[in-house]
Amino acid sequence: MRALILAGGSGTRFWPLSRRDRPKQLLALDGERSLLQSTVDRLHPLIPASDIWVCTTERLADGVRAQLPEVPAEQVLCEPEGRNTAPAIGWSLQQMAGGGDLGGERDDIVAVLPADHRFANAGAFRDALAAAAEVSRQTDHVMTLGVQPRWAETGYGYLELGEPMSDAGGALELAQFREKPDAATAETYLNSGRHLWNAGIFVFGASTLLAFLRRFEPEIARGLDALRSPEAAEPSRAAEIYAGLPSISIDYAVMERLPEHRAISAVRLDAGWSDLGSWQALSEELPAGDDGNQVHGDVLTVDSDGNLLWADEGTIAVAGVSGLVVVRTGDAVLVVPKERSQDVKKIVEELKNRRRDDRL
Repeated sequence: MRALILAGGSGTRFWPLSRRDRPKQLLALDGERSLLQSTVDRLHPLIPASDIWVCTTERLADGVRAQLPEVPAEQVLCEPEGRNTAPAIGWSLQQMAGGGDLGGERDDIVAVLPADHRFANAGAFRDALAAAAEVSRQTDHVMTLGVQPRWAETGYGYLELGEPMSDAGGALELAQFREKPDAATAETYLNSGRHLWNAGIFVFGASTLLAFLRRFEPEIARGLDALRSPEAAEPSRAAEIYAGLPSISIDYAVMERLPEHRAISAVRLDAGWSDLGSWQALSEELPAGDDGNQVHGDVLTVDSDGNLLWADEGTIAVAGVSGLVVVRTGDAVLVVPKERSQDVKKIVEELKNRRRDDRL
């Protein structure tokens, strides 16, 4: 099995700490290692660094290579332009095969996973990944790792499970992908025992996935074919072709269409997963100090509790406040109620509208 780590995101919800040149996946939010480094760490020894590829952007490539010296430099792939995960995965699979077709008599098993998630139990994660790989080898199914829900979350998509697969090590057929639900529906999913959180982690035979991509998204397939042509050897032409690919996620392009073809199955993952999708999500993972606050850096508190206080530079001092996220960097300060931490992306959008590139 080989791994493809998707590491081209911007991590806008972690502004002002996360910036264009140092996004979320390159930050150490939970320990000494960055989220990207931790992603590579937890794959070992199941998948060694020599079998890991990283899809990122030209802007981030040097930072990725600096953080991952154990990954061969040529396996850090620079996507010509951000066009969402379906083009990124299809293009990366071709690059992993030297620009040709993957597969043949022995289909290469590839695990695709985000660069910025957290797992409390790395061993349980590897066990689930290995189980998914084995089922994929046996059945030629695309596999997804579904996270055992711990509460009625409305911010995640869900996987609706079908019948168990015979002789498939606990894997179940996937009946349907479900969009982010309202609170009442999320409660139903939690209590059903038949729904998992969709963590966006997939395991598949590479040629199998590319065949489905060709079947369901022929325009993307034609573009990927064009990128293998002699004219695409010119970087400017390759960038032009890639920019013309439809921008669509792998979920919409392929995965959500597979249940009706009985070609996708799920393995339960219970490993303390978090997507760390906001400052509030991070606060749910970090321990609080004796004063009830979660702190990083030089912080002073007076009569305050339940706050996440992150001083990347300088000092943060708070008095008489609760339930806040306060983040200080060298050039910006963020103050937001924890429950509105998703609104940080609105701040980033407003900075873009005001052409404040110096703060992005």
